[in-house]
Amino acid sequence: MNKSFKTTMLMTVITFLLLTISVPQQVKANDALHILADAAILVEADTGKILYEQNAEAPLGIASMSKMMTQYLMFEAIEDGRITWDQEYKVTDYTYQISQDRRLSNVPLRKGETYTIEELYEAMAIYSANAATIGIAETIAGTESKFVEMMNDKAAEFGLADAKFVNSTGLNNSDLMGMHPEGTGATDETVMPARSVAKLAKILLDDYPQILETASIPKKIFREGTRDAIQMDNWNFMLPGLIYEYEGADGLKTGTTDFAGHSFAGTAKRGDTRLIAVVMKAVDHEGVGSYKARFDASRALFDYGFDQFTTEEIVPAGYQFEKQKTLPVKKGTEAEVAIAVEEPITMMIRTAEKEAYKPQLMLEEPLLEDGKLEADVEAGQVVGTVQLVKENGTDYGYLDGDPHKVEVVTTEKVERANWVTLSIQAVSSFFSTMWTGATDFVKSLF
Repeated sequence: MNKSFKTTMLMTVITFLLLTISVPQQVKANDALHILADAAILVEADTGKILYEQNAEAPLGIASMSKMMTQYLMFEAIEDGRITWDQEYKVTDYTYQISQDRRLSNVPLRKGETYTIEELYEAMAIYSANAATIGIAETIAGTESKFVEMMNDKAAEFGLADAKFVNSTGLNNSDLMGMHPEGTGATDETVMPARSVAKLAKILLDDYPQILETASIPKKIFREGTRDAIQMDNWNFMLPGLIYEYEGADGLKTGTTDFAGHSFAGTAKRGDTRLIAVVMKAVDHEGVGSYKARFDASRALFDYGFDQFTTEEIVPAGYQFEKQKTLPVKKGTEAEVAIAVEEPITMMIRTAEKEAYKPQLMLEEPLLEDGKLEADVEAGQVVGTVQLVKENGTDYGYLDGDPHKVEVVTTEKVERANWVTLSIQAVSSFFSTMWTGATDFVKSLF
């Protein structure tokens, strides 16, 4: 084998190795994040900025993630004084029979016995107890059927696209022993897109953040010291001390049925940043659903958010647009007034993409007449908004669909001119118009 051939072979091997090493780095740089789930979404909880989404608008089964709506309606009923924490619920035949089905997540409820709303709530939030959830629904609305109507009405109020609740728990209706809510079928299922699940989670966290005080409890004994005592292990295995623990994880709701697969609406906070991650019907590399699969998928989303995104100031307060630093003013002591962005625009973005976002001025046309403001003009008067536009790459927007906007205002006062000044301006404008017309006429002759 001659020296030239050996050199060629060596260079071929080195080139192959370099290509093999560089491909994964290139994939990561190009944001080829793929979550092994039917749908997924990652959201910055404060603003609702979507950091990543995958098939997030497809209605899918949500199983016990439904309980987030039940929790919201419960907190609302307590806030309104319609129920209280120490109010007692007397077990019905329906809740008794469901509670005895140990295939389902349940705490034992004794027929005819009473339990406080607080006890039922803890069982629901920690252990995803289904009969306890139905008990809360019956307390609030009288029947689960009426409670389901409330759930769907609230979903419409929240703008949860393609959301349909068929019971208070998220169980398959077929698991309810023929006692499923009126108006729903025996095979009906609760469905919702990942984007709507994330929106519901954000609304719940915004309005009733105390949910995390209970949802973050890894283990608790139900009715400790009584014959009904049972250990409730939180199904959110990402909580501290549990098998898939994740730094900062403190909620929110798992969901598992044959129809919905292994799903999870999780939240974690590090520093001032809170993220919401939703995965639906998560599977492993073999295509098999499992608890591990859903938490691996959630971990991948959280890692992506916390590792690659930071909150950046994109536009500072007082920023002026290069091509529109002022607006003309009619009947003012000054012919124009300066305008600027009132507050800084901050947003959670991938650090490397900061320069891809450009501010775009949106003037409020109804405030202007012939493109001019009319005096008096006050300092701080709103004249429009500024929104960020990404010049390249994908921007997923916000949960509410609206771009992040900040007001643009005048930076100084321009008083209305007195009649003398207005007269002079009118005469000046008249002769200026005549002169322009005359010069245009002369030019046309040549």
